[in-house]
Amino acid sequence: MKQIIGRRGFLQQSGAALLATPLLARSQTKAPPSERIRVAHIGTGGMGNGHISWFSDFADVETVALCDVDSVRLAQSAKRLVERKPAAKPELYGDFRRVLERKDIDVVTCATPDHWHALIAMMAFESGKDVYGEKPLSYTLREGQRMEQVMLRNKAVFQLGTQIHAGNNYHRVAEIIRSGALGKIGTVRLWKTGGTKGLGFPGNETPPATLDWNMWLGPAPFVEYTPVRCHGSFRSFFDYSGGVFADFWCHIADVMFMALHPTGLTSIDARGEIPSDGIADTPHWIDVDFRFKDLDVHWTTKPPQVPGADGMSIGAHFEGEKGTLTCDYESCTIRINNEVLTDLTDLPVTMPRSPGHQRNFLDAVKSRGVPESNLPYARQMTAPMHLALASFRLKRKLTWDSATETVVGDPAANYLLSRTNRAPFG
Repeated sequence: MKQIIGRRGFLQQSGAALLATPLLARSQTKAPPSERIRVAHIGTGGMGNGHISWFSDFADVETVALCDVDSVRLAQSAKRLVERKPAAKPELYGDFRRVLERKDIDVVTCATPDHWHALIAMMAFESGKDVYGEKPLSYTLREGQRMEQVMLRNKAVFQLGTQIHAGNNYHRVAEIIRSGALGKIGTVRLWKTGGTKGLGFPGNETPPATLDWNMWLGPAPFVEYTPVRCHGSFRSFFDYSGGVFADFWCHIADVMFMALHPTGLTSIDARGEIPSDGIADTPHWIDVDFRFKDLDVHWTTKPPQVPGADGMSIGAHFEGEKGTLTCDYESCTIRINNEVLTDLTDLPVTMPRSPGHQRNFLDAVKSRGVPESNLPYARQMTAPMHLALASFRLKRKLTWDSATETVVGDPAANYLLSRTNRAPFG
């Protein structure tokens, strides 16, 4: 396994430094891949193994590197890859910066904990690589802004890992809403059941020798190692994420943004509680009211009291002048003209269907085109989530200026939209 570089080397490559001093831009390294795409995977946990499997199944992809701060997970993932693809010979790394130094890599995928997403993506863009990054897009709203700037400057390609976006159901829902068959949509209700569990009050422990805890923390504040802060439950802590809400917002808000492209967000009012039975601090439940231009959006932790929502663990409910539509990832129920339907069969297909989320990304890498869940789209979709968490933490309604992307008259709320990374990680 490769050795990490020292403090000075990291500072030269950190998010703050690379915004001012670009590394190797794509035009300085190599032409876009035309045949075989060489891919490296950063983060080899549950979703990371999904990335490894998905991309290795493509005939035009070669998996050349795997990276994780947990050497046990890394070795297990390498073993699974070779069992799946006997010809694979990936290099193994404990430090993602060694991956980014390689000029022979075209694409990196990122399935790390949320607080690393933006920094890894920006450094990858600057090193001449395209990125398939897991959701949420970024740990903070301001990181998302910087990601977009760095991506555009380097003419890179980015796809957010919202695999459901590529499915036929979301495309069909968007077609129906856009057609006007339900009339003007005035209200959307989004929900995801469940929330953060307290996780008890475990004591600190010595990190396993196989885990680089300092690197796992990276830009987050330093704390002593406690297993519940790490694999599997890191989203229970605001230091790294925003709980179930941050995890699932983009999955179900995605269909709303596909269908309506809401703009002009003006207010965000969140209510909720953190767990009372442990050290976790992200929402045990959270309800949020958003006001966009000509659209009210309501997020709830429990299904709303509307026809068809009861029993759905996640969903979106569109209320139009002529009817309603309720959907989740794979189902759609329309109530119109006193009928309950699963489709409007006389409505033609108007949106091109996806070849698959990963295939769409790889095709964009080759063509230098714009993939479906591109960064500007993903950033606009993710911003309300960050604002809702700021409202939740401050326990007050926020007024948002969409033109300047600032909270009006609330320095504390604007403070929560960014974070100073822990030295030497930014």
